[in-house]
Amino acid sequence: MVENLETLLALSRSGTMIEASTELRISQSAVSKRIAALEKYYDRKLIQKKGRRVELTRHGQKLVDKISPVLSELRDLFLEEGASSRGELLIGVSDAILSSWGAKAFFDIKCEMPEVQFTFHAHRTSVVLDRIRSGEFMLGVCTGLDSIDTDLQSEILMVEPMVIIPSSLKKLRWRRGQNLPVISIEDHSGAWRSFGDAVTKLGIVREVALESFFSVAQLAIAGFGHALVPIGVARTLGVSDKLLINLGNDGLNRPVRFVARKSTYSLPVVANFYKALKSHLQTSA
Repeated sequence: MVENLETLLALSRSGTMIEASTELRISQSAVSKRIAALEKYYDRKLIQKKGRRVELTRHGQKLVDKISPVLSELRDLFLEEGASSRGELLIGVSDAILSSWGAKAFFDIKCEMPEVQFTFHAHRTSVVLDRIRSGEFMLGVCTGLDSIDTDLQSEILMVEPMVIIPSSLKKLRWRRGQNLPVISIEDHSGAWRSFGDAVTKLGIVREVALESFFSVAQLAIAGFGHALVPIGVARTLGVSDKLLINLGNDGLNRPVRFVARKSTYSLPVVANFYKALKSHLQTSA
């Protein structure tokens, strides 16, 4: 029964059978069978199709609202107790962080904490936060501001400057306030929500939006237009700092934050990891 309820929760988060099956690492057929078993047990329709996506019915939403905190507490009980006793950290990380400077930073921390086993999961910030809430991850290193995440404890680790990669890597002459069309991350990104207003003030206009900063940067390098990306992404792809327009001093930065449930912060392994990561990022900044 518990795995069926977990499946309904995954479906409510993802909105599609294929995404739920990917998250749970089971087949789409297994997802359908678990939901059907729940509907038979409760004698209620719990999901309904809307185009290519799946939505919860009124009964499905009521069930999710009731079981979410219970399942979260069960995960907390066993996940944190077991992981803490083994010295294991289950960490959700924003894709662009883990793909750029994050991997090296985490390896350096691992060298400082050799007794700890690190398990990483790369997702978009919104997914990382949802899985911290559900108890699947112990903590997260992600982007964006914490104004809407009041149920979680969040600390800013650093701010990463945003930069312009000129199209085709040709030197760009641009004056602040002058209209500059760019390719950048889409609206639902935690990063965009944190600096979207500052972009407008500088005269930067996003004409194309993508889900990945690395895809944005690669299009600029190929010549499809100028890109607005974090400096770590540009450096990872080998773009020279001399070609970049650094907008950090103009207030265009991506906040990088450490997030966990409030109860998790009291675990020694989590507190030690936070202190080590904060110190490392301040030293290497």
